[in-house]
Amino acid sequence: MAQNTKRSINELLVSLFNHVMDMEAKAVITEEYRDITNNDMHIIEAIGIEEPRNMSVIARRLSVTVSTLTTNMNGLERKGYIKRERSQQDKRVVYVLLTEKGRKAFYHHRDFHKKMIRAIVRDLGEEEMEVLYRCLVNLNAFLEAGTGGD
Repeated sequence: MAQNTKRSINELLVSLFNHVMDMEAKAVITEEYRDITNNDMHIIEAIGIEEPRNMSVIARRLSVTVSTLTTNMNGLERKGYIKRERSQQDKRVVYVLLTEKGRKAFYHHRDFHKKMIRAIVRDLGEEEMEVLYRCLVNLNAFLEAGTGGD
């Protein structure tokens, strides 16, 4: 691959990252959700709407420590986005659930991501989507490894 193409890909990735973060913050943190941050929205997403999750599972999904997450959870609970419930089977386990307000924020955030994905794949054929998917899997593996090597 030509050096200019590699440089262009790098510049595009940096630009995309910055634009996604900026656009997501503007699209997701509307007047209705001005009391929380984009980071809070990602915590709400990690809690999810399926089954209740405990703090360890949520922290793992976000790649943070439970102690880091606790501070954010306290704020989200105080603002009415989440509630905590003790397990009936094991009183030591505390589950985190979204309130109605939290579920509404979850769907609001998810809608932004759906629109973004539609925009990305709009003009792609099935084969091109497979190539894009493989590229993103490779990028994700690189980022998860955190080695920075080739």
